[in-house]
Amino acid sequence: MWLALATLSAVFAALTAILAKIGIEGVNSHLATAIRTVVVLVMAWGMVFLTNAAGGIGAISRKSWLFLVLSGFATGASWLCYFKALSMGETSAVVAVDKLSVVFTLILAVLFLSEQFTLKSILGALLITAGTWLMIR
Repeated sequence: MWLALATLSAVFAALTAILAKIGIEGVNSHLATAIRTVVVLVMAWGMVFLTNAAGGIGAISRKSWLFLVLSGFATGASWLCYFKALSMGETSAVVAVDKLSVVFTLILAVLFLSEQFTLKSILGALLITAGTWLMIR
């Protein structure tokens, strides 16, 4: 099931880039990000209430709150940079560079989560980096 959901995530991410590139024309990138964020906020809380998950708020630890809030700041910074880049560059190049997040995530997971580099992960990271280089050249 995770593979199907991850694939749908990739499809929706692709749609996000195309729809955003069309929608951002003539719109300030920060304003566009804010509009998109409101839609995401409504959808996320809609799912919380639809699945009756709101009762779990009180059980969230301080540590989880801290890291979820920090993750939110990272997401916001990512979206602001992404929309600004999208307003300035070609969609295919911006999206390719954005996907370097896979490589950065691998490095950070090794540094902070004690995950291991494997030959497969190193090769994958190198191929993603090479693919990104080809896409922006």
